[in-house]
Parts: sequence; structure tokens; C-alpha cells
Amino acid sequence: MNTLLTAANSGESIGSATMLVSNYVFPNDIHVHWSMMIVLYPYITGLVDGAFIIAALYYLFDVKSLKPVARFSLLFALAFLCCATLPLLLHLGRPERNFNMLLTPSPSSAMAGFGYIYAVSMGVLTFIVLFVYRPVLVELRSTAKGWLQVLYRVITFDSIDLSQGARQLDAKIIRFLVGIGIPIAAILHGYVGFIFGGVKANPTWSTPLMPVIFLFSACVSGISAIILAYIVIRKFRGKSISHSAIATMTKTLTLFFILAFCFEMLEVFSHTYLKSGYHHMVEGLLNGPLASSFWLWQVKICSMIPLILLGVMGLFKLREGIYNLLAAVVSAILLLQVLIMRWNVVIGGQLMSKSARGYTAFHPEWFDKEGIIAVIIVMAIPFAILWGLGKIFPFWAQESE
Repeated sequence: MNTLLTAANSGESIGSATMLVSNYVFPNDIHVHWSMMIVLYPYITGLVDGAFIIAALYYLFDVKSLKPVARFSLLFALAFLCCATLPLLLHLGRPERNFNMLLTPSPSSAMAGFGYIYAVSMGVLTFIVLFVYRPVLVELRSTAKGWLQVLYRVITFDSIDLSQGARQLDAKIIRFLVGIGIPIAAILHGYVGFIFGGVKANPTWSTPLMPVIFLFSACVSGISAIILAYIVIRKFRGKSISHSAIATMTKTLTLFFILAFCFEMLEVFSHTYLKSGYHHMVEGLLNGPLASSFWLWQVKICSMIPLILLGVMGLFKLREGIYNLLAAVVSAILLLQVLIMRWNVVIGGQLMSKSARGYTAFHPEWFDKEGIIAVIIVMAIPFAILWGLGKIFPFWAQESE
């Protein structure tokens, strides 16, 4: 079966099909079934993990310089965690059936396992936010009126005890919850990589490095998002920016980015060196349909440029304004890099036919069910939730603290 016959069998015009497939492609491999929403799913969970890392460095490891962004990081993680399952639900034809996962639990189901981990993560992160903000909420409760006062009574557990003993107990509870929250957050996103790595029929996914790559790149995207959001919001509100917090986050970002990039390249080099049975297909994919998105955008533009900029920021003493500007630029580029990486893994892994002899292509539409407009709307929802959380929980630590 050649390209033209494949196009005829799939009901598409010959002219358009010659641009969609090449060589021998099975009819059921022409269309990409896991599309934009499945790209967005690991991207959002990654933002949660990276943001939680920043909060954990302060509340568990006592990195004082991160105090100005610790509370904001928790709220940022909570806002995006609320929407972590939304892309999956929008992808399903019958999203209401997700409740069957809870009503009829199956320990052997990979997706059911993610549901349990997600529920535990949501509970732990919610309680961390409530205990961290309890002193502030008690003060707000005394001045609030109406339904807002009722809300503050509920989320403060109807306790107004702010004695030294109560604060010490709150601090111990926070440290305990953050301590168990770190492995939970790691499992939350590492599990996403495990789901892809567990697909044995796909040679680009079936690698033990997949969970590790997903986890480190998640830390990169989350930390980058916190840096960029912190700078933009503080600038917009006319508030000062803590240079020490930016410097600490940038150093942490550099560490995770070097690890993520090394593991990404290690996976490619291992495929090249081992030359396993599907090596020719993976090599043809990276040098064919993914040549532009992988080598040009992910590696050369969105990886090498940040590496150079981070090197300059680490080796030379720059003025605070220039340093903060470069930190924002690097963060924006790395957010794009991780998104492209998710695209290359999720979409790129489906561009190879099971025939091991042909490739197809994927071109997103604007107004499709999982098109570009839908992706923009889904990505806007967590920011709307973050704005709502900011009305209840103040973003920043008090300037006098």
C-alpha cells in the first residue's frame, strides 16, 4: 500500500494526503489520536511540581531568600492543580465516566493510579495552604463581613488561637505536610512519564528515562513560571522585586535545566548508539517530521540560548535590573522549550506508523474540539482561579515581616 492508496482508503483527497503521510502508513495510523489536550495535560502538572519545589525550599529547607515568593508559589501550584485533569476530561468522549475510577477502583489500572495520586496531592496542597495562611486568615476574619466571614471561619477551622504554641504547632504541621508533599509531587508528574514510557508499542516512548525526563522538565517549567509571574505581577503592581529571591530561583532553575537537557540528549544518544530494531524509525522521525520542532526549536533555540544566558548570569556580576530582565527572558524561553518538548513526545511519538516504514503529520486547527483556541482557554482558566485565590489569600508576605 503506498501513500496514494492510503489516502484513498482514509477518504481524503490525494493532493492533501501526499502532504500528510510518507512511505508505507497503515490507515489507522494516519490520524493523531492523542492531540493538543494530551500535550497540555503533562504541561500543567509540570507547572504544579516546579512551583511546589520553590515553596518546599522555603518551608522545609528554610531557604530564607525565597520567603517573598513562597506563599505565591503555593497558590500558583494550587490554581494549576485544580485544572490538571481538565485536558483529560475534555479529551474524553464521555468525561462523566471518570467517576467510575472512584466507584469501581482498580489497583492495576495506570490511569486509576493517577486519579488516586491526584486526589492525595490536592488534599495535601490544600491543607498546606490553609495552615500557611491561618494567621493571616484569622486577622482577615475579624474585619470580614457576610459570606466572606463565614468562609474565613471555615478555612481557619473556626480557631482564632494565634499564641506562640499554636504557631509552633502550625509550623510543625506545615513541615510535615511539605515533607510528604515532595515525593507526592514527584510521583504525580513522574507517573505521567511512566504512563507514556509504559506504552511498549511506541519505540520513542518506551524508555526508562521517560519518567525522569518528564520530572526534571516539570521542575524547569514550574520554576520558570514562578520567576516570570512574580516579575510581571510585581512590575504591574508597581512593587519592588526581591533580587535575592530571583537569584536563588535562577540558580535552582539552572540546576534542573542542565539535568533535564542532559537526560533529553542522553535518550537520543542512547537510541543512536544502541541502534535497536526501531532505531531507523526514530532517527527518521527526528530528522524528518520533527527536524524543525526538535533540533531547531527545542535544542538549538530554546535550549542553547537559555544555557548561554544562564552562563552569563552565573559568571558575570550584572546589575539587578539587567539580571531580573534576563531571568524573565530565560524563563519565558524555557516555558516554550518544555511545551515544545511535550509536543515532540506526545505528538511526535504518534507520527510513526506501526508499519515501521512510514510517517504522518499533524497540523492543529484553530476551532477544533482540541484546537488552539481550546488550548488557550484551558490555559487561561488556572490564571482566573489564581486571581480568585488572590482575593482570599494575599499573594505576598507582608513587607514588614
